[in-house]
Amino acid sequence: MKTRKYLFVLLIFLFIAGCAGIPVRKEVKEDRSIPVGKIEGNTFEGIRFPFKVSLPSSQWKFSLEIPDFMEELGFQKAGLEESELFLINPVTKSNIQIDFTPAGRRARFNQRVIQGITATAYNGLVEELKMDHGRDFQIEGSPVIPYSLRGVQYAAHQSVKYKADGINTVHGWVYGFTEPYQIFIIYIVREKEGFDDLKDIKKILDSFEVTSKK
Repeated sequence: MKTRKYLFVLLIFLFIAGCAGIPVRKEVKEDRSIPVGKIEGNTFEGIRFPFKVSLPSSQWKFSLEIPDFMEELGFQKAGLEESELFLINPVTKSNIQIDFTPAGRRARFNQRVIQGITATAYNGLVEELKMDHGRDFQIEGSPVIPYSLRGVQYAAHQSVKYKADGINTVHGWVYGFTEPYQIFIIYIVREKEGFDDLKDIKKILDSFEVTSKK
């Protein structure tokens, strides 16, 4: 799996880019000359994009650089470079990525649209997993559900569970929109005795907040 996140983002980008009609917002461009954000204690506050998020414990770390192990987990570097922030457990290699992308001028959103786009990632991910591990590879998928993120107008969540290389893994994603940004939060939890990273991911998502708009 060398394209996992890249395909997820590309799929949504192509969907939104295809929206036609009257513009509903001014064009917003990402200024990469602006610092991504600042870390104070266990909290990260975005500068380039208006959000906050906190670490659940000292076992977790912030990283503005792509962690070395991410490509080993099946993510393509081209996709990883789009993420503003990584939160990682260096011991288990569980991780969460956060990416803000300005929405197109004509793109219109509501909860139904958000859930529909979120669901499009499922089939592609399942196909990749089966290509890597065989057609009989066992995958348990969750339903797409609305998800509450502080300061976010619309959001939805979906995940898959599987066992690869002897490790129980949960791969999930939250896709959201709050004017004028699309928000992508993608996580992988790798089960390891003595750690409860799935609960930690929930704490991270609960701490996430979009603050005043820029």
